[in-house]
Amino acid sequence: MPPSRRLLLALVVTALAAGGGVWYSRQGGDAKKTTAKPGPVPVTVARAESGEMPLLLNTVGRAEAWEGVTLKSRVDGQVVAVAYADGQAVKKGEVLLQLDPNDFAAKVAQAEAVVARDEAQLAKARADVERYAGLKARGFVSDEKLNEMRTNEMAVAATLKADRAALDLARLQLSYTTIRAPFSGVVGARLVFPGSAVKTNDTALAVVNRVDPLQVSFSVPERHLGRLRQSLGQGPLTVQLNLPGSKGEGLSGKLRFIDNAVDQATGTIVLKAVVDNPRGQLTPGQFLNVSATLERLTDAVLVPNEAVQQGPNGNFLYVAKADDTAEMRKIEVLASHQGKSAIGQGLAAGETVVTDGQLRLTPGAAIRIKEKGGDKTAEKAAEKAADKPADHAVAPAREADPAAGKGAAAPTNAAAR
Repeated sequence: MPPSRRLLLALVVTALAAGGGVWYSRQGGDAKKTTAKPGPVPVTVARAESGEMPLLLNTVGRAEAWEGVTLKSRVDGQVVAVAYADGQAVKKGEVLLQLDPNDFAAKVAQAEAVVARDEAQLAKARADVERYAGLKARGFVSDEKLNEMRTNEMAVAATLKADRAALDLARLQLSYTTIRAPFSGVVGARLVFPGSAVKTNDTALAVVNRVDPLQVSFSVPERHLGRLRQSLGQGPLTVQLNLPGSKGEGLSGKLRFIDNAVDQATGTIVLKAVVDNPRGQLTPGQFLNVSATLERLTDAVLVPNEAVQQGPNGNFLYVAKADDTAEMRKIEVLASHQGKSAIGQGLAAGETVVTDGQLRLTPGAAIRIKEKGGDKTAEKAAEKAADKPADHAVAPAREADPAAGKGAAAPTNAAAR
């Protein structure tokens, strides 16, 4: 074989060997990376405590007027005066509107005249009866004539009674021209103005709502109905009311009504609470947050809300075990209040639960507990790293010391050269 071919063959073999070595080293490195175990997961933890927690029923309700009415006229007429302002607080019996009373006043006067005529006719009829009774006693008139006079008296008396009823009706219709507040409350916006024509039981004249006290209507799932009735059996059930987004102190009310049927479409039942509203803080139609305390849980296992996780099979959390591993527990949450959850099953007081870092955890995973200020292991590493630069800073200082001997004189001699 010529020397050139031998040289070429040697170069090819050398290249193949080098490539195989590189490929093998890479495969070995990947295998090492694949087999390497992940480090412990840093987590924060909290201890489950035993304590009390109220079992609250939280929902959204709507304020309702204790009484509300849309005033309408009971007679046809025309508005001559509106005595209230928009949104004015009114008292019971206060005049709100005045209709034109002239037509009805004339009818009253006419009815009064008719009654006066009937009273005169009745007086004459009674006098006739007395006179004819005297004549009958002396034998001047017959019994038939006396009976005729008595019948006439009775007819006139009946006519007088009917005309008096007509007078009362006329006076009543005259009183309908003055529209008064049926109860104390707040009147709405003006709906009619002077000159407006109104029809009987058709035209809305004003809307009056009684807002103190006030009702709050809300619905709860039917599964709470048993506990509600049990709580009501022990005394009045107190509810707390707050405006959405309000941070101030709310109002307190008493549950006074439970509907007599469950809504089959929604599976809820309507409840109503009554609340004092002397300053008018609440307005009918307003949405409110309603919270009712059904009972108080004693010796409940309490954990931070951050520890509770949602899964496809319900609520769960991770428990930090003594061997620095995480154990997943399926739990039952009874209630949640002020940042803590009461656990019914799956956890005991005194156990340690994970409150942060759950997304990286799996059952049995190794964990590293972090302090509130950070990772405890990382802090130790930082302390060591801070100590090492301090040692290196001392070494150059010793080399530059003239008393160090030859190590210090060598640079001086080199500079002299």
